[in-house]
Amino acid sequence: MEKVFVFLADGFEEIEALTVVDVLRRAGLEVEMVSVKPERRVTGAHGICVRCDTVFGECLFGQAAALVLPGGMPGAANLDAHKGLRKLLAESVAAGKTVAAICAAPLVLGHLGVLSGRRATCYPGFESELEGAAVTGALVERDGNIVTGRGPGVAMEFAMTLAGMLCGPGKVAELKKAMIVQ
Repeated sequence: MEKVFVFLADGFEEIEALTVVDVLRRAGLEVEMVSVKPERRVTGAHGICVRCDTVFGECLFGQAAALVLPGGMPGAANLDAHKGLRKLLAESVAAGKTVAAICAAPLVLGHLGVLSGRRATCYPGFESELEGAAVTGALVERDGNIVTGRGPGVAMEFAMTLAGMLCGPGKVAELKKAMIVQ
C-alpha cells in the first residue's frame, strides 16, 4: 500500500501536522509521521511533544503516495536544512508525486525551485521565499501535484484537499459529513 509521509522537525506547527495525519487516516490512508531528527520525539512550536512513527533514515520512500510538510517556525527552517528531505522532495515533484506544504513550509519548495511557474500560497511574510511562484494568497492552492496552504486556520481545508487528491471527492464528502465540516 502506498503511504503518506508527514515530516516533523522541532518547531513544527502542531495543528497543521496533526490535522493532516488525522484526516488522512480517517480516509483510510496509511500515514507515517517521520522525524527528521535521529530520534522519534519532536517538539512543536507550542510545546506539544509528539512521538513520530519513524525517523527519516529508516523510511522506504519508494512507496510514497504523498509527502507533507507542516509549517511553523523554526520547524519549516529545520525541514529546509535537511539535505535528504530536500533531495527526496525534488525527486518526488519531478516524478509527479503529490507534495504538500502549509504555512511557512512552502519556503522549502521555493528554495528547491520546484514552485517556479506554479501557483502557490504561504503564510504572510514568506512570499519572497517562494522563488518563481505566482503567489496567490489563496487559503489553499493546488497546482498539478503540488498543494500549498496559507496557515494554521486552513489546516482542515488543506487536509481535505489532500484527501480528495488521494481518495477522490466521494471520500471527502463522507469525511465532511462524519466530521461535521462545512
